[in-house]
Amino acid sequence: MTDKNSLRQQIDATDEELLALINRRLKLAQTIGEIKNREELGVLDPKREQEVLDHLRRYNTGPLTDDGLRNIFREIISAARQVQRPLSVAFLGPEATFTHLAAIKKFGRSTLFKPLPTIAEVFMAVEKGNQHLGVVPIENSTEGVVNETLDHFVDTKMQICGEIYLEISHDLISRSGQLQDIEIIYTHPHAFGQCRQWLQRHLPQIPVLEVSSTGLAAQKAAHNPNSAAIASGFAAALYDLRVVEPHIEDHRENATHFFIIGPYTPGATGQDKTSMIFAVVDEPGALYQMLRPLAQRGINMTRIVSRPMKTIAWRYLFFVDIDGHRDEPAVAACLAEMEAMSAFFKILGSFPRAEAVEKIS
Repeated sequence: MTDKNSLRQQIDATDEELLALINRRLKLAQTIGEIKNREELGVLDPKREQEVLDHLRRYNTGPLTDDGLRNIFREIISAARQVQRPLSVAFLGPEATFTHLAAIKKFGRSTLFKPLPTIAEVFMAVEKGNQHLGVVPIENSTEGVVNETLDHFVDTKMQICGEIYLEISHDLISRSGQLQDIEIIYTHPHAFGQCRQWLQRHLPQIPVLEVSSTGLAAQKAAHNPNSAAIASGFAAALYDLRVVEPHIEDHRENATHFFIIGPYTPGATGQDKTSMIFAVVDEPGALYQMLRPLAQRGINMTRIVSRPMKTIAWRYLFFVDIDGHRDEPAVAACLAEMEAMSAFFKILGSFPRAEAVEKIS
């Protein structure tokens, strides 16, 4: 039988080989980056990154899982972007919000992340060119849409250039980690809504104070020894807090959908979605007529959400996601037909469809 020290020596030798190969890969990426700079191309290439992962999956014989492969190569790709041209991404902060975690899951830890206190400031930072991209929440599977994000899409010039689905698992965290020490709980309103039944069963007498994010809730709990926060384990580690009770969400199949916003629309990958906003004329059957071109062309509508117009009482804007890319002939013809019938019409972007819900761990 091979002894433990011999196996560790083999691991060390393998790690040295891996390091040499990773550095070789980064040097190749650096050369590609120089070509991109000469051709004035963006550093982010979602189609190419997906091709890399798909190619590796076909060659993966295990025991490395597909999730493990994706996590490892996400960080390698992130490091490659950094040697080409550092990518800066704004997110709804502070640090350790679920938006922050979603951004890390999408772009890797070699990215330059900028926490901003409001969704409006994330949009503004990207519009002004202070950040390359932004990450904002759009919808939670139990609490519904984030209306502030929807409203900002009406006037922004930014495009949706990607999406992330992240599982949401809430922990009750505090400085001591002891339930009996808790006199107040800090929480974001959506997090409170997702944990309401657990709180009513276990801490019905403890007052709950709503704050603007789960990250801020964790910050406040870190400064108050008689408080707790509803946040992630990621936040607990960052702010030196202990987990009082893990997984206090009322529904375990809980996920949040995030959009990546930027100044461009990625090219078609063959697995894309397109988002739009429109208003219909005020007449019977107008919404039916507006959606009819989708059905006629066999284009799947994956979401429709309505929001009141700010300028006209009792009139509504409709936010719609469909399968397909705006450059595909059938989708382009459908969008043109819909625009001709609408009172207001805006394409928010076409972007690669997220493969799956990202695990929080």
